[in-house]
Amino acid sequence: MSEEKRTDRPEPPFPSQPVGQPPGLEARMDPKPRYEGLAYRPAGKLEDKVALVTGGDSGIGRSVATFFAREGADVAIVCLPEERRDAEESLRAIEAAGRSGMVIAGDVGGFGFCTEAVRAVVKRFGKLNILVNNAAFQNHVESLEALSLEQWDRTFRSNIYGYFHMAKAALGHLERGDCIINTGSITGIDGSPELLDYSATKGAIHAFTKSLAKNLVTRGIRVNCVAPGPVWTPLNPAERSAEETREFGAGVPFGRPAQPEEIAPAFVYFASSADSGYVTGETITLLGGGVTAGS
Repeated sequence: MSEEKRTDRPEPPFPSQPVGQPPGLEARMDPKPRYEGLAYRPAGKLEDKVALVTGGDSGIGRSVATFFAREGADVAIVCLPEERRDAEESLRAIEAAGRSGMVIAGDVGGFGFCTEAVRAVVKRFGKLNILVNNAAFQNHVESLEALSLEQWDRTFRSNIYGYFHMAKAALGHLERGDCIINTGSITGIDGSPELLDYSATKGAIHAFTKSLAKNLVTRGIRVNCVAPGPVWTPLNPAERSAEETREFGAGVPFGRPAQPEEIAPAFVYFASSADSGYVTGETITLLGGGVTAGS
């Protein structure tokens, strides 16, 4: 389909999304998230680079993997075993861009798995240049009393432990000029009353980004963060009611959620040393017209 027919983006109200339990399957969404970036014009910014994207099976991660491949990178994606169906679609997108890809299934909450995932990437491609920490878990609860210890632990283990695990596992393979990019969230800046655990992990990710950037600056490894507002991915309808999904993103000034293809270019910017070689420790917020983050 030509870009002339795709300039409009889906807006609320949305139909019910039978995506299953969190994190949900993108294959079941309607309308489908737009990840291809048909209007995007690649320029070889990541030529011959190797990237590892956690949560690369769907949503933002799938779009990032696709854009990276279009910019010349080979891309490995990490997903949970139950997300394999979505991951295969991401792999097809990477290969359609003329690059090589691989899928590694497992849980980033375990350091052993992260170590093995990085080893597999280096064994397959010979190196690792770009780590994108993107995998996440979220589940709304109405009150602190309703937030279980089990959910708190799961959210922290997936969202911030996973970022730490992957960074620690990858660091020995990263060289001067390479980079780490973390996915944050507006909830980590403004907070969210029904996402106490998720917001806390995103705030931790923002602080982790700045601290790790300072820690690695003398080694020439850049660390940055992309913090979006609402994005049309399976993560959101997977744990929302049909009524909540219907109006998802309606409160944003643009009147709709972002599509993944509108978020991925920020990751390309941070991954490209030609574009952001003088940038580290920064967080870009992509809020669809919102300008008061952190106020």
